[in-house]
Amino acid sequence: MTKELSDDVNDYLYKVLVVGDLATGKTSMIKRYVHGIFSRQYKATIGVDFALKVMNVNEKTIVRLQLWDIAGQERYGNMTRVYYKEAAGAFVVFDVTRPETFEGVKKWKQDIDSKVFLPNKKPIPVVLLANKVDLKPDGWGQTTQQMDEFCKEHRFCGWFPTSAKENLNIGTAAKFLVNQILNENISQAPQEEDVVDLTKNTNEIKKKGCC
Repeated sequence: MTKELSDDVNDYLYKVLVVGDLATGKTSMIKRYVHGIFSRQYKATIGVDFALKVMNVNEKTIVRLQLWDIAGQERYGNMTRVYYKEAAGAFVVFDVTRPETFEGVKKWKQDIDSKVFLPNKKPIPVVLLANKVDLKPDGWGQTTQQMDEFCKEHRFCGWFPTSAKENLNIGTAAKFLVNQILNENISQAPQEEDVVDLTKNTNEIKKKGCC
C-alpha cells in the first residue's frame, strides 16, 4: 500500500484480494469491472492473476486497485500467505446457485484474518459478494436480514448481491470497499504531534531523540 502526493492530488495504490471457491465467477467479475466485458468462456484461474483498476474517488483522490484474482483451489494449498501479503482489503465471492460455496466463505474469511493484517494489527476490510444473482431472480435461500447477521457474526464490512453478466453492484461494492480502506488509512495517519518537521535544524531534532 503506497501513497503519493502530486499537484495536491492524493494517489493511492491498494492491493485487493478477490477470493472464493472454484467457479464462483471471480474472474468474470474482475473482467466486467476492469474492462467492461462479460464472457462465459473464461478458463479457471491457475494460481493467481492480476488486474488494475483506476478509480477517481473525487477531485483530489485517485485510487489504483491492484486486484489479485486468486484461484479457488488455493485455499487448500500453502501459498495464500504469500498472495495475501500487504493486502489492504478483500472480496470473498460465493455462487448463489451452489450453496456449498457459501459454506466455503467462512473458511476463506478465517484464512484471510489469520494471515494478513493492517499496520495497527486489525483485520483488513473484507466485503462479501453473493454472485450470479441473475440466475436466482426469486432468491437463493438467504434473506437480507440473514445476510446482515452473517456478516456481523463473521466480521465482514458488508455484502452485495452481484452479477457479472448484468453488471450488477460490482462497481458499487468496489467503491464501498475503497471507502472502508480509505477510512482505515485516515484512522492510522500520524497525529500532528507525531510528525517530525524536517525543516527544523539538526540540533533541535536531536534534542527530541530522533535518530
